[in-house]
Amino acid sequence: METIRIVVNGEERAVPTGLSLVGLIQLLNLEPSRVAVELNREIVRREAWTTTVVAGGARLEIVQFVGGG
Repeated sequence: METIRIVVNGEERAVPTGLSLVGLIQLLNLEPSRVAVELNREIVRREAWTTTVVAGGARLEIVQFVGGG
């Protein structure tokens, strides 16, 4: 399997080539309904996650919302 190098929340990672944002969120074991994604300093709307492919060298910030009481 071919991989690319990206940076997620400041940490360099190797991920499969052709991975969409939805695939990345699944790979990271995150709940899609509880995160927001910034790709190369731009917020990506949830509707575009399935069609947005992560390219080598991409820088992502993924924020997870946590509820509490």
